[in-house]
Amino acid sequence: MVARLATMNDDIAGRCAELLCSARILTAPDPASGAEHEAGGLEFVHPLIATAVYDSIPPGVCTAMHGVAAQIITELGRGAAEAARHLLKVHPDDDEELVGQLREAAREHLAVGAPDAARRCLERALREPPLPEIHAHVLYELGCATLLTAPAVTIGHLQSALAVPGLDDGERVDAVVRLSQALLHNDQLEEAVRTVEAEAARHDAGPVRMRLQAFQYMWEGIHGETVSPDRSRALADLARTCTGRDNAERALLILRGFDAMTHGENATEVLELCDRALVNGRLAPGLGWTDPEWGMELLMMLGSAYTYADRLDRAESLFAEARRVYTGAGWRGGHLSLANAFLGLAYRRQGRLREAESALREALTLAERVGRGLPLYWSASCGLVDTLLARGHVDEAWSVAGQYGFAPPYPSTIVLPDIRSVRGRLLLAVGRTEEGVGELEAAEKTAASRGGHNPVLAPWSVDLAKAVAVRDPARAARLAADARRQAERFGTDTAIGEALRCAAALETGDRAARLAARAVTYLEASPCQYEHAAARIEHGIAARSAAELDRGLDLARACGADGLVAQARAALESARVA
Repeated sequence: MVARLATMNDDIAGRCAELLCSARILTAPDPASGAEHEAGGLEFVHPLIATAVYDSIPPGVCTAMHGVAAQIITELGRGAAEAARHLLKVHPDDDEELVGQLREAAREHLAVGAPDAARRCLERALREPPLPEIHAHVLYELGCATLLTAPAVTIGHLQSALAVPGLDDGERVDAVVRLSQALLHNDQLEEAVRTVEAEAARHDAGPVRMRLQAFQYMWEGIHGETVSPDRSRALADLARTCTGRDNAERALLILRGFDAMTHGENATEVLELCDRALVNGRLAPGLGWTDPEWGMELLMMLGSAYTYADRLDRAESLFAEARRVYTGAGWRGGHLSLANAFLGLAYRRQGRLREAESALREALTLAERVGRGLPLYWSASCGLVDTLLARGHVDEAWSVAGQYGFAPPYPSTIVLPDIRSVRGRLLLAVGRTEEGVGELEAAEKTAASRGGHNPVLAPWSVDLAKAVAVRDPARAARLAADARRQAERFGTDTAIGEALRCAAALETGDRAARLAARAVTYLEASPCQYEHAAARIEHGIAARSAAELDRGLDLARACGADGLVAQARAALESARVA
């Protein structure tokens, strides 16, 4: 290959290679390096030598040689991605074939999880430029390559692609869906809703329109403030006709299950809806984590519904699969950040607090690369603060909140766990009671506007009841009773157990001990072991039971809940002194 590039015959090239090796400019590859090399291959002794040689070539000659190198690689069938390294250096010249090669190289890069390399190829293809009839295609492909690494850039490319002719109907719908996803992840949720709503109005009833309507319901369903009961009823009516026969119907079943979960409807029905969206307990073909038609957001909603309906085994399986798939594909942007954040959420709910903290820190590191203040950034930071509070690391939680801007204004999307509930709990934990109560009351107003809430997803009523118990016991009692009603409506062991823990905290003496014992009974059957540990310790304190405190202490240690461990030890020490 080098001989062809230098226009030498093989004999002369061989002698030159020997001279360069003798001069310690080239060398045979070191087998111990573990790198793969062709038989008889050579490499520069040091990268600085390679750079010096490259820089010594006159610019015009260098550009021409890149063009020849790309041609040689293509003729030898070594793939468009390898040739693209050279094509990127060639001057634009209205070369239709070069545009095609760069598009093919971008597809190869995306297939092996290299979106940045794909982006560079497509940006270079635009400068060629492409013919008018394929210009929109290149813009669309460029938008796809930057979807969750640079949402704002994606929006510009996809809007440009939709503004010029070239995309057929199917490609246009795909572009609209991708555009709405980018708008969502750029915290432009209302525009995302309008985008798919307007496109749906262009189509007659059928699979395409149902897909667009499903995305409209999806984006409306994760709006943080303005979801109305009427919208939930309309979604319920639509999902009632779905049997799960195709992915459009499965998507609507997932959306209905998520909506029912967030509003605290019966958990058994939530699980039934979610299970009907699966095929033999697994994701249907075309609904995988990297499948482009429906996107990852739908599956995140599915896993979230399982998370808060006490099916944490299934939620963990889904989110672990997402992380495994994205890691294997080399996707290091927003996809992998969200996979880590939601896996951290599942671990947090299970009581595996150390693992939750690790996953959420990784999620936050990845999210910062995409951009601060975006919804995926809030998911990671909120989850990390919530986990640190559960661990009893209040000072660290407060430090993280300050470092990562965990304070108003909040994004327009729902954040899991509930952002106001977590922020309110944090403020209460650091002694800023009035501000904490204000956050929890704001969460209460949001729940009222949405027509109900899940008391496990948004536990503001429990925390608010405890916060106002001393100064307004009547209000605290009403809040606790409301939490109990919502919990019994939802019907999970976790929800009812947490409501009973709240009721016990507002009582004293034997009544507190009885309520705490009932909370233990429910939470022992729950998959949420942190809450179970807390209930054991609270029951041990109320009932003055060293045995119960010991059991709670063991559970707290297993969870990594250092604050609960300290509480149990202090209670045991007090009991021994008494």
